[in-house]
Amino acid sequence: MPHYAIHCIDKPHAGDLRAETRAAHLDHIRSKGEDVLIAGPLLDGEGSPIGSLLVIDFADRKEAIAFAAADPYAQAGLFASVAVTSWRQVLPEQE
Repeated sequence: MPHYAIHCIDKPHAGDLRAETRAAHLDHIRSKGEDVLIAGPLLDGEGSPIGSLLVIDFADRKEAIAFAAADPYAQAGLFASVAVTSWRQVLPEQE
């Protein structure tokens, strides 16, 4: 299964919206189980969240886009931008 990176940038001053929808967002990511390679917030210089980065296995890009669109953060209007790109792991090397 190919890997897809989902790179999201929050709208300015959206910290309250992020906090309100965080639990549902995490449940959405957890629904992918072991297909999740990495997931976490992007941070500003002070360590506050400004977006999200996910790398997850999907059957194809269409499925990755649908998953990103169904994210509770996206549904709530948190993101200013979302990019879905196929990704290949180089390091650390896989056995």
